[in-house]
Amino acid sequence: MRSAATRDRSTAAGVLLALGVLVLTTLFTLVPAPSAGAAAAGPCVADAATGCINGTVTTADRQPAVGVVLEVDGPGGTVQASTGTDGRWSAPVTAAGQYTVTLDTTTLPPGEQLRDPSGNPRTVTVELGSSAGALFPLGEPAGTAPGDQATDDASEPSDDASSDVGAPVGSSASGSFSWSRLAQQATNGLVFGVLLALASVGLSLIYGTTGLSNFAHGEQVTLGAIMAYVGCQLLHLPLLVSGLIAVLVGAASGWVQDAGLWHPLRRRRVGITQQMIVTIGLSMALQYTYQFFLGGGQLRIVTTNPTMLTLGPVRITMTSVVSLVLSALVLAAVAWFLLGTRIGRATRAVSDNPALASASGITVDRIVRLVWVLGSSLAALGGVLMGLYLNATNWNMGGALLLLMFAAVTLGGLGQAFGALAGSIVIGLVVEMSNLVIPSDMRYAGALLILILVLLLRPQGILGRAERIG
Repeated sequence: MRSAATRDRSTAAGVLLALGVLVLTTLFTLVPAPSAGAAAAGPCVADAATGCINGTVTTADRQPAVGVVLEVDGPGGTVQASTGTDGRWSAPVTAAGQYTVTLDTTTLPPGEQLRDPSGNPRTVTVELGSSAGALFPLGEPAGTAPGDQATDDASEPSDDASSDVGAPVGSSASGSFSWSRLAQQATNGLVFGVLLALASVGLSLIYGTTGLSNFAHGEQVTLGAIMAYVGCQLLHLPLLVSGLIAVLVGAASGWVQDAGLWHPLRRRRVGITQQMIVTIGLSMALQYTYQFFLGGGQLRIVTTNPTMLTLGPVRITMTSVVSLVLSALVLAAVAWFLLGTRIGRATRAVSDNPALASASGITVDRIVRLVWVLGSSLAALGGVLMGLYLNATNWNMGGALLLLMFAAVTLGGLGQAFGALAGSIVIGLVVEMSNLVIPSDMRYAGALLILILVLLLRPQGILGRAERIG
């Protein structure tokens, strides 16, 4: 007859698996799947035979300008492109060289005009396998100093995921304040914070049970996004299958890491500081492994334009809505696991006091192994959703998010899983809403400043417990 612990473990695993399949099925049936014609209708993807020219056209009040027509002419011929519902446009070219990009001013939204009419047309240089940007700012015409065109072109966001992290469709750089813009940035911040929480909760659980600050956790996020990309774009699998494989591979990598590396180090009583240095080395090794096999360019899990929803003053993609719901359900399942199951209570006991938990009959090593699997699978799921949310990933996406994950875990309270959720939402809101008052390039600095201020007032974090010293 099976013991109560075994039955509880089987029940928990079954419920979590069923919930994961359900929510992933819901997500991927709502997100458009790649098709044979998607590349032609969607954003340009640079490869060995193709270069891309892209840009974003927004109105004077920072809203997407839809249906604006542009013509690209150069060595590869003439290509026409038009802006989508998010204001973005892209044009593929098949020969390297200089191209002239001309915006058809008759297709601009009513009342809109080019801020610099002398910059239309403008010339960009394109290489095969890479992307070049061409910006056409709208607004009141102003005098343009020499060199402004090059500045505008250089400021066009690239398609690399590292430049898009925390900057989803609908976000904008700092500018004049408006209530609609406040609502848009707050919505972006909420979605970004909840997605960040998926990875941060796993990082917090690992720290709580082992005391280890895992600097390679960001690469688990990258692994999930890359596996989804490999499944969809290289193996041509359905998005649902690719997402499930990505989560399973993430869970397996957590098991392999603990079984092959961390458990032997703990058995040999290697100190936490030395283990932390090992995680830094592992992080660098994984990053450059990803770069070696997949290159340094942008990787799109899907190449179709996302469906946009307009909810009052807020514009949000269907992918973001489904990702938000999915993340909330998964985080609720993790909360139930920790609070409502025997294994979850054992996990919290190990986090509070491993020695006492061991003396009470809990197999600490087995719990730690489970936490590594759970944390890595959550990170992989976060990577898949973040790659869809940002519309791109690359070899360093997780590394770019790692500092924010650490900030969220510290802000919420070290080792507190629910604290990581609270900290992630605060970080997400601060990152996006700081664009209202500071340049977007400094948005991460604003989040870290809030971290410092909160810890000065409450050193244990938002949900952390104060400890008596001495």
